[in-house]
Amino acid sequence: MPHFFINSSSVEQDIIRVSDKDNYNHIAKSLRTRTGEKLLLIDENRIQYETIVSEISSKEIVCKIEKKYKSERDLKFNLYLLQSPLRSDAQSFVVEKATELGVRAVIPVLTDNCALNKSVVEKKLERWNKIMLESSKQCERAVIPTCENPMSIAELFNSGRFDKIIAFCERRTQKTLREFFNSTPILEGENVAVIIGPEGGFSEREFEFFEKNSIPMLTLGDLILRAETAVTVALGNIVYEFANN
Repeated sequence: MPHFFINSSSVEQDIIRVSDKDNYNHIAKSLRTRTGEKLLLIDENRIQYETIVSEISSKEIVCKIEKKYKSERDLKFNLYLLQSPLRSDAQSFVVEKATELGVRAVIPVLTDNCALNKSVVEKKLERWNKIMLESSKQCERAVIPTCENPMSIAELFNSGRFDKIIAFCERRTQKTLREFFNSTPILEGENVAVIIGPEGGFSEREFEFFEKNSIPMLTLGDLILRAETAVTVALGNIVYEFANN
């Protein structure tokens, strides 16, 4: 069932009027939705509405609410991906899968071996945010994540916005994610940042920064993974371990 984000101001008792241009064009023109078909709508308060389209005019879509409830499609903690952006389609894959895996935000990290410079990253933010919006619709996210402005590892560490920061560093550690969870479990409501480096790996300077600031360096195992694969594996394992702790 198609899933779209709306504002609660569009809700009138048991009726929702969808009139914003993007949603209207997607529902009426791209999907060619007809009266009698069902739509899933969700507002900024994470209230999910199961609706039936009752009317489609040239300006709005009128939906009758059949059922409404609080959406539970969200993590119990705030997960952030701090990642050195990749070239071309690889980064599109990363932001799409990170959205599916529940991140609050993807923050491009300008590492020493980053494949893209800051100006290029800034030009791509709009496209990556659009991918995250579309992915949120497809997987029925309760909250739309964002792709933020690029920052350095030091800037993010010093921001004080994260309760836990972990870095996945192959070849420099033997400590696994499960071992980390056993000693330092993630608590409900915490802000957890996951750092994943570029294809070329972290520099010696960055390894020293992790060590100096007591940022845990973890391994994803003995297999060598591409950066975009490492993102999916790392985030998926974190979500799994939290759910089973």
